[in-house]
Amino acid sequence: MAPLPAPIQKWFAARGWAPRRHQLEMLAAAERGDHALLIAPTGAGKTLAGFLPSLADLIERHRSGQSTRLHTLYISPLKALAVDVQRNLLGPIAEMDLPITVETRSGDTPSDRKARQRSRPPDILLTTPESLSLLLSHEDSALLFSDLTTVVIDEVHAFASGKRGDLLSLALSRLQTISPSMRRVALSATVADADLYRRWLAPGGVASSVALVEGEPGPLPDLSIFIPQGRVPWSGHSGLYAARQVIDLIAANRLTLVFCNTRSLAELIFQELWSENDDNLPIGIHHGSLSREARRKVESAMATGRLRGLVATASLDLGIDWGEVDCVIQMGAPKGSSRLLQRIGRANHRLDEPSRAVLIPGNRFEYLEAQAAYDAVMAGERDTEIFRPGARDVLAQHIMGLACTGPIDPEGLLPELQSATPYEWLDREALEATLRFIANGGYALKAYDRFQRLAEGRDGLWRLAHPRFAQQHRLNAGIIVDQPALDVRFGNGRKLGTVEEGFAATLMPGDTFFFAGMSLEVQRQDDSSLIVRASARPARIPHWGGTRMAMSTHLADKVRRFLAAPQEWHRFPPDVREWLEMQQLRSVLPRPDQLLVETFPHEGLHHMVVYSFEGWNAHQSLGMLLTRRMEERGLKPVGFVSNDYALALYGLEPIDDPRPLFSADILDEEFVAWVEESSLLKRAFRDVAVISGLIERQQPGKRKTGRQVSFSTDLIYDVLRRYEPDHLLLKAAWADARARMTDVGRLGDLVDRAVSTMVHKQLPRVSPLAVPVLIMIGREHVAQNQTDDSLLIEAEALASVAMARD
Repeated sequence: MAPLPAPIQKWFAARGWAPRRHQLEMLAAAERGDHALLIAPTGAGKTLAGFLPSLADLIERHRSGQSTRLHTLYISPLKALAVDVQRNLLGPIAEMDLPITVETRSGDTPSDRKARQRSRPPDILLTTPESLSLLLSHEDSALLFSDLTTVVIDEVHAFASGKRGDLLSLALSRLQTISPSMRRVALSATVADADLYRRWLAPGGVASSVALVEGEPGPLPDLSIFIPQGRVPWSGHSGLYAARQVIDLIAANRLTLVFCNTRSLAELIFQELWSENDDNLPIGIHHGSLSREARRKVESAMATGRLRGLVATASLDLGIDWGEVDCVIQMGAPKGSSRLLQRIGRANHRLDEPSRAVLIPGNRFEYLEAQAAYDAVMAGERDTEIFRPGARDVLAQHIMGLACTGPIDPEGLLPELQSATPYEWLDREALEATLRFIANGGYALKAYDRFQRLAEGRDGLWRLAHPRFAQQHRLNAGIIVDQPALDVRFGNGRKLGTVEEGFAATLMPGDTFFFAGMSLEVQRQDDSSLIVRASARPARIPHWGGTRMAMSTHLADKVRRFLAAPQEWHRFPPDVREWLEMQQLRSVLPRPDQLLVETFPHEGLHHMVVYSFEGWNAHQSLGMLLTRRMEERGLKPVGFVSNDYALALYGLEPIDDPRPLFSADILDEEFVAWVEESSLLKRAFRDVAVISGLIERQQPGKRKTGRQVSFSTDLIYDVLRRYEPDHLLLKAAWADARARMTDVGRLGDLVDRAVSTMVHKQLPRVSPLAVPVLIMIGREHVAQNQTDDSLLIEAEALASVAMARD
């Protein structure tokens, strides 16, 4: 391998550093012209490794007087990550005195700078998948990317297997067509199956064309599981009981990140921490529903050392380096070992020092999950991602973007699209169907001018039906479809963020809710905003919809093994051991390959509890299906509740034999009927209609409200269901509903094994293992303005019945 250019060598030497092995291997891969996937732990210099070949090449080009247009594209899942990388990359470039220009481009970039970047691009452009897709929709995109040498994809695990990954994969195929010698580079710390990602990254899915570079593992993290003073709670998933100890940890460190799994929990935990914050330590909150200004204010405070603690969601768990983080706290179970490892990596962002983190499980099942996550992290085990075929709505959006650049030739376009691994399934018939959908919306919609976006010429080429559709596409393109929301504003117009319309609909003037760490009183509400003022009164916590984060199958398998391994129980707190021992005495603890189903009477109702450990989404789906079957069989169901670990159904009649309820045909007609009757399919259709471009969210100078978008998509949905049930978008909506909303893969696994592996125990009363899920029934029936005291009383009463030895 050729030596590093002198400026880079001097820069390393001035710091007493030497290039790490994986950084040199990335340089070697570049010299060979190979694509590359780098897997290295946080703090190992991944970003520098990704950019080193580009810096070396640009130094050589500038030295020899070669002119460059856009040399390197850096793609990140977050706008903030691109900004952070720019800050950290500009420092070394300035210190080396290199004539290399670096800029960012996102939805926040001023329009005049965007226009200038297309005509006079920097050497290195940092952007997101959506902004890259928009750049490719301009007529001059072939010129802009004609000299592109490298694309660096950071945190590739964060989006490769989803719709954003589909969009980026299609964009990479177009870039490869424009610049055939372009190299693809991806970076991550938490990839379990490297070959899956190599296939996704490679042109045509040829994994062998992607060099795998692995960094040194670094030290194991300093990870601990918090054991409360007293007892591990029976229920809850927030870890609120440890608020005092969390404040003590914040006081003992320079900067502590407190991660929560949802925005609602972040708001709740911030309030609880503030009530314990006797020393008025500076603590902030950061999540995706806060305004850009609010997030940047917090980010600036982190970067300058003005914060001691920050409560955050996934908006901060990627590779952003905003300060000297000493400790990471995970409130509640992490739900996956890869996610936990990513969050741990925010502490001590240096390879040679262990990152310090504390897990605070919310309840007894979560203690088992936390221990499973601890073991996985210490063993270097990751959660495997599921890659599914590329989505049709994303394909339609991408093709429409290409049409904005000029005529489309289906014959030439098909192999380009097929070279994107998620779309290797695509054939000429499917491409023609997508083109016809873009052209007129489909058979049931083709009479409406606003859906006729493309026209086929006599030459077989497809062109925009009118230039206005290019502007419409650029205004509305994107993969992330937010739920209908209202802005939260003070009377002076200052925006604090957004809450979803469903929550806003429950508020009246005078009501109060916590948001952005403040108690806010509603003054009035209009079509697009909640007007609020600061308040000192007690308040509600907002709720946000969307799919819940489910426990990974990897952790679920470990929890199952814990239940069947008494020799491991010495690692658990005494009350968790007692809980499992009493379950073993009173009922049974299933083997990992068994499905335990308990039935028992309680408070005048007959209960059935299914311990399947397949996650909340799959359990919710199964609960709906089993309830329907119970109704058909005269078992008079009253309701059901679920968590990640178990599903509890309750009714007026006893269930003597649960096996017939679980027959495999439940996923045939009954599943289809339930999804079609529920709101799931209509919600999925709304998203695919927006992504595909059939419905626009934004018009010049005006953005539609969530209600307007939902009204439009609901009307079209009803028309298509009636007149064109095989419409492309209905198929896309079904794919989304199955994969994302119902977790049908895990549901199918559960149903497939249910009858053959079921262990049914008929009990005279509630079992110890059932207590955590049954408490949720009480939680649903407690009014929102009441405290948790009544629930704690109910939990202890239920537990005393379950844990009694007689």
